[in-house]
Amino acid sequence: MGSLRLVLGDQLNQTISSLEGCDPEKDVILMCEVLEEATYVKHHKKKIAFLFSAMRHFEEELRAKGHHVQYVKLDDEANTGTIAGEVARAIGEHDIDCIIVTHPGEYRLANEVGKWPSRFNLPVEIRDDNRFLVTPEDFAEWAKDRRSLRMETFYRNIRRKYNLLMADNEPVGGQWNFDADNRKPPKKGMDIPAPFRVPIDNITREVLELVGQRFSDHFGDLDPFPFAVNRQQALNALKNFIDHRLNQFGDFQDAMVEGEPWMFHAHLSFYLNCGLLLPLECVQAAEKAYHGNIVPLNSVEGFIRQIAGWREFVRGIYWLKMPAYAQENYLRAGRNLPSFYWSGETNMNCLRQSVLETHRNSYAHHIQRLMVLGNFSLLAGIDPRQVQDWFLSVYADAYEWVELPNVQGMALFADGGYMASKPYAASGSYINKMSNYCQECRYSVHEKIGTDACPFNYLYWDFMARNRARLSTSPRMSMMYRSYDRMDDRKKIDIENDSRSFLDQLESEAY
Repeated sequence: MGSLRLVLGDQLNQTISSLEGCDPEKDVILMCEVLEEATYVKHHKKKIAFLFSAMRHFEEELRAKGHHVQYVKLDDEANTGTIAGEVARAIGEHDIDCIIVTHPGEYRLANEVGKWPSRFNLPVEIRDDNRFLVTPEDFAEWAKDRRSLRMETFYRNIRRKYNLLMADNEPVGGQWNFDADNRKPPKKGMDIPAPFRVPIDNITREVLELVGQRFSDHFGDLDPFPFAVNRQQALNALKNFIDHRLNQFGDFQDAMVEGEPWMFHAHLSFYLNCGLLLPLECVQAAEKAYHGNIVPLNSVEGFIRQIAGWREFVRGIYWLKMPAYAQENYLRAGRNLPSFYWSGETNMNCLRQSVLETHRNSYAHHIQRLMVLGNFSLLAGIDPRQVQDWFLSVYADAYEWVELPNVQGMALFADGGYMASKPYAASGSYINKMSNYCQECRYSVHEKIGTDACPFNYLYWDFMARNRARLSTSPRMSMMYRSYDRMDDRKKIDIENDSRSFLDQLESEAY
């Protein structure tokens, strides 16, 4: 008898805990493409294709190592359409005495796996996900008895634990965080490197054809398809970032330029979040480049903070607060998601560019997600659950553990300040500062009210007025409320009327 080793589609690394001690002579590795996982939200076509192709390439790697792999393709006739169904089928076909799985990355699936011992009458060993730097248990211990959880404190602990950018137990450069140096607006004549691309092989070509046929009604384009789909290609993508983009990443990581969706970002989250890359190897490669005098400290520190700090922090929040966290709605937001989040058909150029690039690439960088798409959802009072589902659907690097805290806590303030000390709300002036989107917009970012005004401008103040009872007690919001109180009554009425007119029209066009 042997064990059934289940490898999920976001666990594509040979060092994954579920494969530790695997006996090729007795154990069966199960991997499966199932309809339920592709459709519990309608994932972007490119996201599905990326994961299916990466899974098929990983199957090849495992077979080359001599493992017994039962791989179920989506179009296999006997495919049951669910992970549990494929586990049951594998148990019926092999002499299995236990099931071994790495802890799933999403609560719904972890909850289901927890029921498998009684369902299959077999022991189920759920192992820690060793692709992360911090376990949920360690995070919970760190969070215990703290009045507030702030990423900066957590991040410093991680730096010390893994000796990242440290010298004699002090941060290199004399400070922990160089974020103040990482907010430069775009400038004319920027030399932005071409994005990393990988040629399409026969496995990927077959997957693209399958996805095009089976998921034709899903959001997004399949072409172009630039993604790395195996371990070596992902390592090449990491090297490409270090060599060509990291040098400018720090300065311009918040900048947005029309027609340049990739900018100087790493585009490694696709591979980190499905297991093709590991976090420690990424941050250590960046640190090595700094010590080799190849890239500046602000770029390296900013990159390390995103991976070793923020990524680990949001995962800790997710497992600490689920399942109730998904339902929180502190600001009582309830409008439906506008149809332009799917079509891109809006006169607001920043939103149009962000949606169309998302449609094409299954990617947008963090400022587009937070300060354009998320900020608009916050100001307009869009139902958090609908926003969560949209973000989870459309991005190839989106899994609930990372998407949900970013949407709930950062973009929408739906958790009432558990993750962020104030809402990330901004008017059009921020978007104008950090992008060139406003230059080609139907609306004027310099107009505050009226039919030609940027909707972000009056929606910002309307958001403040609508949510005063819940936000005004925050010390970080007091200055903005003093500014609002200095406005004359006529301007306040115009803000309210313009906002109501805009939001009523938005509601009538909701998807």
